[in-house]
Amino acid sequence: MLLPAFKLEEYFAKYEFIASYTMASSDPETYTLTELLGMADEECLSLWNNLKFSYTETHGLPLLREEISKLYTHQNKENFLIFSGAEEAIYITMQVLLQPGDEVVVVTPCYQSLKEIPKAIGAKVTKVALEWENSKWNFNLDKFASAITGQTKLVIVNFPHSPTGCHISKKMFESILDIVKQHNVYLFSDEVYRLSEYNPEDCLPNAIDCYEKAISLGVLSKSFGFPGLRIGWTGSQNKALLERLAAYKNYTTICNSAPSEILSLMVLRNKDAILKRNILIANQNLDLLDQFFSRYPMIYEWYRPKAGFVNFPRLKLEMNIEEFAKQLVEEESVIILPGTMFDNEENHFRLGFGRRNLPEALARVERFSKKFQ
Repeated sequence: MLLPAFKLEEYFAKYEFIASYTMASSDPETYTLTELLGMADEECLSLWNNLKFSYTETHGLPLLREEISKLYTHQNKENFLIFSGAEEAIYITMQVLLQPGDEVVVVTPCYQSLKEIPKAIGAKVTKVALEWENSKWNFNLDKFASAITGQTKLVIVNFPHSPTGCHISKKMFESILDIVKQHNVYLFSDEVYRLSEYNPEDCLPNAIDCYEKAISLGVLSKSFGFPGLRIGWTGSQNKALLERLAAYKNYTTICNSAPSEILSLMVLRNKDAILKRNILIANQNLDLLDQFFSRYPMIYEWYRPKAGFVNFPRLKLEMNIEEFAKQLVEEESVIILPGTMFDNEENHFRLGFGRRNLPEALARVERFSKKFQ
């Protein structure tokens, strides 16, 4: 199976570790090991201090799977399989579910692997693009419904959405569920930003709590802010499907990192405090961004999201967004991510706002922006 270059990851490889600031990251401010250990309960500390560097269970540490199940309403630990990050979970799920000739519907723009892995397998991929209207991103339910046919096998959605920051109502999510149920297709629900809603009332239900053919994707990288742990998971009511995923995993990572699983247990047992801190940082930074973009209405088109740590504003200049981003990183050592990394050609860019140093980075962007007034 041949896969195209992963544009987003190659862009970060080029700039992320040489630039002074990133305003393109999809994850929030993370913690140090010392900080996390300071939050751990006695059981976790005992596991950590007596850790042996042995192989771990393919399905994942039972205590960790139990803790993951608490993020859901009607599931237990047997409904979850832990992977080395969300990327492995996406790759294996697509490999197990799809065959050449299958039809897949995916909401775009999206993380590249969600559309490219099905295409590389030989599936026909139909994209349902979010729509930029009135300076915000919107999901068109009618276009989504019309994209699903009698030959569709899998539908892929992602809310809260990355990279746009678009979020939908519970009523809209129920409508999506109704449509996929009517067609009896699999639903792959990318929920990596779930629990990052600034208003808890905006939190959607997990797909697997609502539909027997749904697969929910979770990870510690996004809402929780621990990308370095490389721990993700899939949830499903279909235990036979999870066993097929586990069997495929024997050909990739086999099992997860033992230290990462124990540290992940610490994260989830402190999830309320961690999520509260991350959302606080996001809201503080969003206030600054509101003020910044209000000063440059002729240069940028901006909106304030309801969840997550990224959005997808638009550069209003005639300059190509890739050239703008290149000049910004070269002159001010600040990264933004051109929308072309997501196959968007309308001068949008991914803006990450989950880091504490955003005020310093924003000061550099302001200095750069004044050139175009």
